[in-house]
Amino acid sequence: MTNGGGVAFDNVATQESLGYGVGLRSCHFTWLERNLLPAQTGVDFFEAITENILDHGGYARQLLFKLREHYPIVLHGVSLSIGSTDLLNLDYLNKVKALSQALQPEWISDHLCWTGIMGVNTHDLLPMPLTHESLEHVVHKVHQVQEILGRPMVLENPSSYLEFAENDYCEWDFLSELVKQTGCQLLLDLNNIYVSGFNLGFDPYEYLAGIPLQSVVQCHLAGPSDCGTHMIDTHDQPVPTPVWQLYEAFIKARGNHVTTLLEWDANIPSFPELVAELNLAKEALQGRMPQRVCTQDSDALSTSIAAHLERSHLDVVNREAVK
Repeated sequence: MTNGGGVAFDNVATQESLGYGVGLRSCHFTWLERNLLPAQTGVDFFEAITENILDHGGYARQLLFKLREHYPIVLHGVSLSIGSTDLLNLDYLNKVKALSQALQPEWISDHLCWTGIMGVNTHDLLPMPLTHESLEHVVHKVHQVQEILGRPMVLENPSSYLEFAENDYCEWDFLSELVKQTGCQLLLDLNNIYVSGFNLGFDPYEYLAGIPLQSVVQCHLAGPSDCGTHMIDTHDQPVPTPVWQLYEAFIKARGNHVTTLLEWDANIPSFPELVAELNLAKEALQGRMPQRVCTQDSDALSTSIAAHLERSHLDVVNREAVK
């Protein structure tokens, strides 16, 4: 199926579940070197951050390729910036393609967001307006990405802290239309649905009901921080009960299991502790729901795009001064 002359794919996910996995993090490298096999780690697959491997010929890349001998690997990017008004970064995409050809990941995912403007990467997953115009813009870009990579793009729903007054779509309808027009697939982050629902005031279960569930190839579980008036997607603590409940509802609605990953990016526990948390997903699906609340943290912050642009401007000024 194509739209606007681009490359599109069957929008029903055909991959079998990879099982239960975790993100590959540097603090676990030494442990993994000593405990390399699936029977030792207790996980079925690993997810690697794409940018941690690009332009990297050292230890991280070598370990990832060693793990690839024993596990399925998926790549998860944070710099595609599919929603930005900037043109796609073809240098970045060609590097991702080369890595994909060498590593042969099961799929490559990124986020429905923008991460920069005027060539400046904010290192933040920023929300985009969900309008007819922006849908057309993203559809065109997804076609481009799929043509370059030669495979379906997998897009993740971001955590949101605000929404645009001019929105024509709710996020789940926007994603559904994007899947319909491009054949892209979805990474459904259930923690992000919970966080965005809390912040924006929508029902997370309405979100689930509006998503084309058979286009979901993977889901994420994580623990956010409760800042009182809002939630922040910090990935630094155990998964709270409402996210486990969403996970159970999602699997039941889909009718079959889907590749499940536990994300933990700060205050990361030991690898065995991480796997113990991951295994609670199996408990939740058997009706033994973990009872957890989010830790309150009023100091969780994100760096504003203005700060990044100001820093970039100062860098340019300093380079010109040196000349």
